[in-house]
Amino acid sequence: MLLKGVQLLRNGLVAPPKSYNFRLVCRALSVQYGDGKALTPAVRDYVDKCVNLCQPERVHICDGTQAESKLLQSLMLKQGTIQPLPKYDNCWLARTNPADVARVESKTFICTERKEQTVPVTAKGTPGTLGNWISEKDLQAAIGERFPGCMKGRTMYVIPFSMGPVGSPLSKIGIEITDSPYVVESMKIMTRAGTPVLQVLEKGDGQFVKCLHSVGNPANGVHAHKSWPCDPERTIILHKPAENEIVSYGSGYGGNSLLGKKCFALRIGSTIAKREGWLAEHMLILGITNPQGKKIYVAAAFPSACGKTNLAMMTPTLPGYKVECVGDDIAWMKFDSQGVLRAINPENGFFGVAPGTSTETNPIAMNTIFKNTVFTNVAGTSDGGVYWEGMNEAQIKDVTVTDWLGKLWSKESGKPAAHPNSRFCTPASQCPIIDPAWEDSAGVPISAILFGGRRPTGVPLVYEARDWEHGVFIGAAMRSEATAAAEHKAKEIMHDPFAMRPFFGYNFGDYLAHWLSMEKRGQLPKIFHVNWFRKSAEGKFLWPGFGDNSRVLDWVFRRVQGENCYEESPIGRLPSKDALNVAGLKGNIDLKQLFELPKEFWQQEVNEIEQYFETQVGDHLPRPVAKQLAELKKRVANM
Repeated sequence: MLLKGVQLLRNGLVAPPKSYNFRLVCRALSVQYGDGKALTPAVRDYVDKCVNLCQPERVHICDGTQAESKLLQSLMLKQGTIQPLPKYDNCWLARTNPADVARVESKTFICTERKEQTVPVTAKGTPGTLGNWISEKDLQAAIGERFPGCMKGRTMYVIPFSMGPVGSPLSKIGIEITDSPYVVESMKIMTRAGTPVLQVLEKGDGQFVKCLHSVGNPANGVHAHKSWPCDPERTIILHKPAENEIVSYGSGYGGNSLLGKKCFALRIGSTIAKREGWLAEHMLILGITNPQGKKIYVAAAFPSACGKTNLAMMTPTLPGYKVECVGDDIAWMKFDSQGVLRAINPENGFFGVAPGTSTETNPIAMNTIFKNTVFTNVAGTSDGGVYWEGMNEAQIKDVTVTDWLGKLWSKESGKPAAHPNSRFCTPASQCPIIDPAWEDSAGVPISAILFGGRRPTGVPLVYEARDWEHGVFIGAAMRSEATAAAEHKAKEIMHDPFAMRPFFGYNFGDYLAHWLSMEKRGQLPKIFHVNWFRKSAEGKFLWPGFGDNSRVLDWVFRRVQGENCYEESPIGRLPSKDALNVAGLKGNIDLKQLFELPKEFWQQEVNEIEQYFETQVGDHLPRPVAKQLAELKKRVANM
């Protein structure tokens, strides 16, 4: 088990509190909050080990109620972790330690018996970028160096949560243990959390994903920010797929601490999906209805901060079209008994990037987030509201603004008011266009999958894969500008296959083989690549984006319906002349530039994809994907 670090205690290296016998504590109900008897024996055993390892002062078993939220909000107010936002309904603002603002990909590891089970092992000697492997020995050492006694003086919270609707056969259950009330309240938004999950666990097979999190204690014992304890110097996130276990230490930021999200839903989720024959993907899900009343569902994979939420909550500019949101970040997709690929959104909320979200770019999000929401690292205003880059500046005309660092801010300072990766954590049920089937336990049928990213040059607005194998290659070859969601320099074009580069739970070559195997499992959706971000030579966007992206979805819809509205190109199927509906578009749209395929660009693109596959995937690259690359190389040479 991943928590073998508890042996340090049992071997006498670390002494547990003399008064602690958690099994007796549970039976006697002398926990601070909650019912210890509600825990199943397996959960109780897991909590027991975590208590012995982390040595908390008290235990709180989360029930998921509003009364519990009031209690925790009061505690966080006292600690200074959050401040109220009286301008809105039950909204709060948290400011983190400035060293704890994003996912820590370089400190995130997967533990498997052999390295090649986690990452491709190549002979090129180039550092791998498709995940980080850690040995069992080093994993145990990492736990032993950080976790013994890390919760002393704090409360240990036990969060039972369901990824997906409680009781759905497509859902999975987790137990997160944390010492952060901020994590508890955020998990209650992002997942279905509380007593009903324990009831389902007791009636079901009893299986759950084990998730241990601590904000940690710095080695010198001094927290730089009293209101936001963390240990950024020793932050580490560990996964052990064989045991369905996650351990996270040192960070309170959501991407590292809300373990139901990327850690469970993608890294552990993808390994479960491989074992069980389905897909766990970094994808939004939306439903789109055309003017004739026909509806399809689309899944789309973009890297973080590349417009997933904006697309999932689109307000179409094309008359007669309607978009409804199933989810904005993660899709679990399985074939049903009829061979139809169906998807659920395993989450219960939106953890969206705030900067750039506005009434112009995403009015639906703006109508969703101003109640029952936790904002993190945005700016605060003197009238009890929030502010970030991209919001209407008229609303801060007569107020003072305090930036995400807690300092008075003015536009003239030249500094951002909100951190570029600042977030809103808000219930999905509040979304005005939430799809009626978003919690359907059977999932929604997927007709199309979109891949995409930020590509300022060379890549057209949209093109379609010729077949499933070609579509898998397109996903494998995805590239995009880096974003503020992780610790990378922005503007650098990075390979981000399937928008999953930071989230693979196992070897990328095996992942590609798993995707290719879907062809034998059922009816396949069409695959497309989109790029809203192409720029002119002057550096201006060629496509207006946002609501006008419905024009691209219209073409996708018609292709799904079988309309012959495409023409072949070296890279895939492009919209044929006049097939893209641009009626009513404001300004002059240069479609020629939008769809131009410069030979020199694509020769360079092919070379970089080829080099990437050689250095990062090597012999693990499935032959069908290598064949697709070779065929693209020939077509580009003949452009």
